[in-house]
This record gives sequence, C-alpha cells and structure tokens, in this order.
Amino acid sequence: MNAKTISEGILRAVAIIIAIVLLIYFFIKIQSVIAYLAIAAVIALLGRPIVLFLRRKLKFPNTLAVVTTMILMVGLFLGILALFIPLISEQSRNLSLLDLEDLKANLNTLYFQILEYFGATTDGVTHLIEESGLEESVIKGLDLGFIPNFLNSFVNVLSNFSIGLFSVLFISFFFLKDSKLLQKGMLVFVPDQKEGNLVASIDKINGLLSRYFAGILLQLLILFIIYTITLFIVGVENAIVIAFLCALFNIIPYIGPIIGGVIMITLTMTSFLGADFSTVILPKASYVLIGIVIGQLIDNFFSQPFIFSTSVKSHPLEIFLVIIIAGLLFGVVGMVVAVPGYTAIKVILKEFLTGNEFVKKLTKNL
Repeated sequence: MNAKTISEGILRAVAIIIAIVLLIYFFIKIQSVIAYLAIAAVIALLGRPIVLFLRRKLKFPNTLAVVTTMILMVGLFLGILALFIPLISEQSRNLSLLDLEDLKANLNTLYFQILEYFGATTDGVTHLIEESGLEESVIKGLDLGFIPNFLNSFVNVLSNFSIGLFSVLFISFFFLKDSKLLQKGMLVFVPDQKEGNLVASIDKINGLLSRYFAGILLQLLILFIIYTITLFIVGVENAIVIAFLCALFNIIPYIGPIIGGVIMITLTMTSFLGADFSTVILPKASYVLIGIVIGQLIDNFFSQPFIFSTSVKSHPLEIFLVIIIAGLLFGVVGMVVAVPGYTAIKVILKEFLTGNEFVKKLTKNL
C-alpha cells in the first residue's frame, strides 16, 4: 500500500463524513417538511380503509372516494375542536381581564385549605421548602406574568398551525389518491435489485402500522369514555373536554397518563373552589383518582397488550426498553414515535438482512 492509496482513502473517508454531516444538516433544516410528511402518512394509513370501502362497496370513483374521506376526517377534526370552544371561550374571557391577583388568591385559597386539612402550617411548609434548596414559598414565588406573553404569541402559533394544517391535508390527499406515491419516491434511492425487498417492506409496514394506529384510537376511546363517565358522576363542568384532553395525553407513553391524571385532578379541585375542602373537594378528587386508576388498569392489562401483540408483534418488555431509549435520546417526541419507528426498522431488517441470525431472532414474530 503506497502513499497515494492511503491519501485517496483518507480523502474518500473525509468526503463521506462531510456528505453525512451535510445530509444531517439538510434534514434538520427541512424537519418541518419531514414532520408534515410523517403526519400525512399516518392520516393516509387511517383514511385508506375508508377509501377502499367507498371504492369497493359503494363504487365511488377514486378521486371522489378520497375527497369524501378527507371531508369526513376534517369534519371529525373540526367536531373534536368544537368541543373545546366553550372551554376556550370561557378561559379567554377570564384571561382577557388579566386579573392575576384574583387567580393567585384562588390558588392561595386552595393551598390553605389543603394545609388546614392535613394540619400543617405555612411556616412549616416554608421551612421544609427552604431546607430542600428553594428560597421562597411555592405560592408566593408563583409568577403568572407569562400569561400576557402567551396571549401575545398565540396569533403567531395559530398562523403556523394553519400553514402546517394546509400542508398536511394537501400531502394527505395525494397519498390517499395514489397509495404508491410514497413508495415510488423511495424506490428512486434504492438499487434495482433491492426494489422487491423495499416494496415488500412498505406493504408489511403499512399493514402493521394501520392496525397499530387503529389500536391507539381504540385505546384513547376507552379512556375517554371512562374519564367522561367519572367526571360526569363527580359533576365537573366541561367534563367531555377535560376527559378528551387527558385521554389524549396517553399518546405519550408512561409519562402521559401521569400528566393527564394530574391535570384532571387539578381541574376537578379548582372547579369546586369555595366549597369545603374536607367534605366536598377532597372526596370528589378521590373519586376522580379512582376513575383514573380504573382507566389505567384497563389500559395496561387490556388495551396495550392487545395493541402490541396484534399490531406491532413485539413483547411489552421490548417495547418498554425501546420507548425509554428513544425518550432519553429524543425526548417526548422520541417516545411518541418509538413504537412505529421501531416496527418499521424491524420489518426493513427482516427484508434486507434475512440471513443474519440476530435479525432472525429479533423478527421471528413478524
């Protein structure tokens, strides 16, 4: 091996590294577009059964079936959004007054009621917080000044959301109209001898993820029904909206149910401010907690095993480790996309590395 060969090898390695860095930088710059494509692909997976039903059973032309499906899905989205209008309108009216002192007073009232019930004193709590490293009381140190800033930035967020929504709907329409569109685009980057493997992988992924997302919708529906019944029994206002919001948090594995449960209990307690804490607020919060526990037990012992075993065909422990690793690497977004991403990777490995013993063991259930 002479110096020329070594130098050419070094230059080739440097060129590959530079190309990889530029590719990563390019993907970072177009991450919004990638997100639009991913969301549109999910919508297409969910809407595809409706399109097929309209075409095969009702004899709709392809374009009309796609348009009808898009209208149904947009209508469902708007219907869900309409549930939030009363709550948003009420909260917007309250926030427009910007009576932060009154809001602090309500939180203080709840704070003192809790202390009184448990026989604690403000001095004792303050001393405990100071010993833990905090310099001032949680309630006194509560800064609600972010609310006006949030309202000022809301218009910009709404504008960006509108652009994203239009982009997703536009891409989803063509994904539904031509189910092979994404596949054709990916085939451009694959050698001819590997095209069959890629086509088989995409078909398998579509089938698995269609069942997975259908299972997720079933999971959210079950939790929504349980939470709604619980809140109606307790007598919480805007029960449907709160139940839907808290059920939706279940999309985030493991930490989502905790966040949703805390929000539901907090909104329940604040809904009865002014009532006696020991005879009204605490019992109602306890009933809501029982409803949350029942919902999570059903979810953990029925919904999740059903979804993982029949759709992604992975062991719950395997899924747990994948979600934890994805969360450590990419945060909450990583936890949300961990399962479908891992499923897609397993299918691709099975198609392209069929002779590898490790891949055989990993994908034996697919």
